[in-house]
Amino acid sequence: MSVTPSTSDDTAANPRRQLKPLRALVPYVLKHRGMLAVALVALVASAAAMLTVPVAVRRMIDLGFTGTDGTFVDKYFAMMVGIGFVLAVASATRMYAVNWLGERVVADLRAHVFGHVARLGPAFYETTHSGELMSRLTADTTQIKGAAGSALSQALRNTIMLTGALTMMVVTSPGLAALTLAAIPAIVFPLLAYGRAVRRLARTAQDRLADASAYAADNLAAVRAMTAFSQEANVSGRFATAVERAFEAARSRLLARAGLTAIAIFLVVASIVGVLWYGSRLVIAGDMTGGRLSQFILYAVFAAGAMAELAEVWGELSQASGAAERMTELLATAPAIRAPAHSKPLPVPARGTVEFRDVAFAYPSRPGVSALDGVSFSVQRGETVALVGPSGAGKSTVFNLILRFFDTDRGTVLVDGVPVAEADPAALRARIALVPQDVMLFDDTVLENIRYGRPDAAEAEVKAAAVAAHADGFIAALPQGYATRLGERGLSLSGGQRQRIALARAMLRDAPILLLDEATSALDAESEAAVQHAIAKVSDGRTTLIIAHRLATVQRASRILVFDKGVIVEEGRHADLLRRGGLYARLAELQFTLDAAQ
Repeated sequence: MSVTPSTSDDTAANPRRQLKPLRALVPYVLKHRGMLAVALVALVASAAAMLTVPVAVRRMIDLGFTGTDGTFVDKYFAMMVGIGFVLAVASATRMYAVNWLGERVVADLRAHVFGHVARLGPAFYETTHSGELMSRLTADTTQIKGAAGSALSQALRNTIMLTGALTMMVVTSPGLAALTLAAIPAIVFPLLAYGRAVRRLARTAQDRLADASAYAADNLAAVRAMTAFSQEANVSGRFATAVERAFEAARSRLLARAGLTAIAIFLVVASIVGVLWYGSRLVIAGDMTGGRLSQFILYAVFAAGAMAELAEVWGELSQASGAAERMTELLATAPAIRAPAHSKPLPVPARGTVEFRDVAFAYPSRPGVSALDGVSFSVQRGETVALVGPSGAGKSTVFNLILRFFDTDRGTVLVDGVPVAEADPAALRARIALVPQDVMLFDDTVLENIRYGRPDAAEAEVKAAAVAAHADGFIAALPQGYATRLGERGLSLSGGQRQRIALARAMLRDAPILLLDEATSALDAESEAAVQHAIAKVSDGRTTLIIAHRLATVQRASRILVFDKGVIVEEGRHADLLRRGGLYARLAELQFTLDAAQ
């Protein structure tokens, strides 16, 4: 990917900057201020209830046991039950509220991230693997869910508990409190150092998991090829290796977190034991009552528990911060293709014209290789133009530039007389229907797959498009007809059937410009003849550009552009180009030879 992690020493040395990526979650949390307020009130109430317990214990020890009757003790035990009730209700409310916030924030974040990456366009995916994006949408957001929910709540609660306990320790016994506070730096500094290590290791673990996910997505998407070449064992072995690397990275992270917890617990227990020993000497000397020492010890235990939990939570937040950093990088990636600040409107009604003026272009992933070099041509309304040439000659690039998947390096592409770079991409693409060579169908019904061309189309319109594309016959024979789910990538259909559904999708779009990229390449002779008839019907009155190798597709074109190595080397009609004996004639001869051999 083009995004790179931040590894500056300044960030590693500053704990605030270490958790800075988590600030990106603040807007998502603040969208739900009502539930956030409930969580905060419940959090403060539960902490306050806990902090009242030591005072009650001290008063029972110092005053209750000296009375002649048990009335005083009874009152305090009843008060303890009341405190327990408040603590139970507040804790349950807090648990629900913070976990609701965690789930809600992650749902919003996933929707936002997917909406963002969906708009990044084909240029982004030249250098980014979709499997890595899926890892960020699933594994990374799961890490963040813990931070946005329980971990952040625990951090706040234990911060309140620690602050309150330390304050009450000073009020109870300033001398013992001074001893306790002196030990805090020895506890905090190791936590900060280990927290930085956990964050770095968490990011590494997530990166390794993303690598494994990307490899799995690649091979599962090509399951037929994997099975046909008997690569199951090899692929499984390589995936196991990738998973093992992810496990080793996770193991290193867990060791760091375990070390963090062990150090924190030992230092906290050692400090409590030291303070307890000193306090017991004060009670023996008569300088402190037993109840006051008990109160101090309970507050010290609360403070120690809060410190220990903060150590654990710090590790979780550091781990989530690594995931949030990856998500922030992704959200910071700007689309390569954007609508101009002041879009030039396309003429209404649409003209359906296309023009290239001295266009040169190289793909971002192959900057040294020209896909097009000085290409110029124009297509008028209602004209059918075929693009012919060897593989890699630049034909599909023409379609990519018309759709403005990429911007030209030089020259201008115009649709309806407007430079595509100056038009709103959504308005531009609304005037174009595409039938790609590699048909992409979704794990949905046939009806919804065709309706993808125009989501607001009525069912009758969808079926009319299928009839026009000669797809209605085989659709009706499916188990549930138009309600049949096609499965992942529509692999349950033949190549020809998938292509006819794609053609029906393009017909349903009813756009003035039709782009057909090898639209009949996967059809048998009978289906090809039927689809050729359908293409002729839908092309009537529309501007049509066809990429094709099969002569049956190009012979009916009003004009043929012959591409070779990114330039147009010939132009004319089928018969004229055959007489010239150039590249087109050689390609036609090869096609005739292949057809005769079949």
